[in-house]
Amino acid sequence: MRSLALALAVSLVTAGAALAQEAAPQGSVENGKKLFVTDGCYQCHGYAGQGAPGYAPRIAPKVLPYQAFVKQLRQPRADMPPYELAIVSDQAIADIYAFLKTQKEDDPKSVPSFY
Repeated sequence: MRSLALALAVSLVTAGAALAQEAAPQGSVENGKKLFVTDGCYQCHGYAGQGAPGYAPRIAPKVLPYQAFVKQLRQPRADMPPYELAIVSDQAIADIYAFLKTQKEDDPKSVPSFY
């Protein structure tokens, strides 16, 4: 009985860890780059997700795990407005996430050109 309880506990922990590490759906980097501007993300987070000290956090290149990223967009902490499904689709979020994952650490050449 004790080994059954232990096995159940281990499987629940393993399943929870797998959900926490759930991979992002396939996203389009090019569309994400476009949406990052048209949806206004760049206004606070900068064109490469570098953030603005004291105003908006850096969100790239070390992007939150996908599910945490979605939760922050849908139910944000602090002053960020909520981006509900009617405003930003799940696919658009996957695209923006894909774009942010391509950004490089502190490389001025990695700041995308939108002009």
